[in-house]
Amino acid sequence: MYLILYNLSLLLFRTGIRIAALTNSKARLWWKGRENIFQNLEDVLDKNKKTIWFHCASLGEFEQGRPVIEKIRANYPGYTLLITFFSPSGYEVRKNYKGADHIFYLPLDSASNARRFLKIVNPVLVIFVKYEFWYYYFKNIRDRQIPFLLVSAVFRNNQPFFKWYGSLYRKMLDSFTWIFVQDSHSKELLNARSKQQNVTIAGDTRFDRVAEIARKFEPLPFIDEFCRGQKVIVAGSTWSDDEKALSQVFTSLEDRSLQLVIVPHETDKAHLFQLKNLFPSALFYSDLIANNSLDTEYSRILIVDTVGILSRLYHYAYITYVGGGFTRDGIHNILEAAVYGKPVVFGPIYHKYREAIELTEAGGAASFSTTAELQQMIEDLLRNKNDYDRKSVASREYVLRNEGATRKIVEFIQENRLLTN
Repeated sequence: MYLILYNLSLLLFRTGIRIAALTNSKARLWWKGRENIFQNLEDVLDKNKKTIWFHCASLGEFEQGRPVIEKIRANYPGYTLLITFFSPSGYEVRKNYKGADHIFYLPLDSASNARRFLKIVNPVLVIFVKYEFWYYYFKNIRDRQIPFLLVSAVFRNNQPFFKWYGSLYRKMLDSFTWIFVQDSHSKELLNARSKQQNVTIAGDTRFDRVAEIARKFEPLPFIDEFCRGQKVIVAGSTWSDDEKALSQVFTSLEDRSLQLVIVPHETDKAHLFQLKNLFPSALFYSDLIANNSLDTEYSRILIVDTVGILSRLYHYAYITYVGGGFTRDGIHNILEAAVYGKPVVFGPIYHKYREAIELTEAGGAASFSTTAELQQMIEDLLRNKNDYDRKSVASREYVLRNEGATRKIVEFIQENRLLTN
């Protein structure tokens, strides 16, 4: 019964994407990116080399899995590394990533697609990052007895694995050779409510990723020149509600030398037009790059309409603002900001993110619900240097003491000889 419903949901999804592709650019990328995919895989894969297959749902999962990808790449250079994405937001940004041999979209789950994909790729190790559970892919991996790892996973009581109707999902969990979770609650859920006992609390590989970025920081063109030595608020992954709050607060702050760098989550033309209306005097980062200089007209506000540089932009901040705290899904990655030792502020929807709760408890972050609260937070950080320094130290120390998940995962692979040089 549940498998019938699963197949029906896949059919509805496929139909919906096909229709949406007529008018929606992301849906069109999703559909077009999967055309001739099996033939393309056969054309590029070297049958004489063993393949390790990583799957990431989207860009966030890729960044989370990247430390593991790069460590395995370094330790096992003789293997072919294949990365698949489900979402265009991951594939289109990282399709030219040099750390893998091949990057593809993952064909939509089905009995025939999974069989054909596994036959062509024939991986010796499969690693899924955090999310996405595909019944037919998992069944084929299990049937082929391929070592199968899930890394940086988080489980919650409200997920279908732990509900009376979740037998199909529990069956998928049983496909994994080993699961590396971020916290003890996830391990307790898996051990108590599923047959899956092969679970290790490894932590979150994002800590390793952001620490590595900070250690290898590379300056960005024109940002120092824009900042002019002044204090800067860097607002990353913002949505409309974040931007409205920032527009109200920024014009009311007492410090008129303060700079603002906004990095919106969506960079389509319509959203950038809305942003420009909110901040009429703002410069666009793409214009700075195109003109190879700052605009001659003075501006305290910069809108970054370029993807992929946010983690480096936080380096320039005095105060960091992480967006998404007014959306249903909640805030975006706060670790990219905290690793530089900067106070982090965000909206009220953050409680399903362990790192946000822990960083708040540690004193490195704070949330707000109203623009008045946001303004007060910023004013206090600007005025009280001792409090600012305490929050900055708390942020950086929190990230550094949580490093190490990648090492635990790679050590497991080595100790169990899942790969050999």
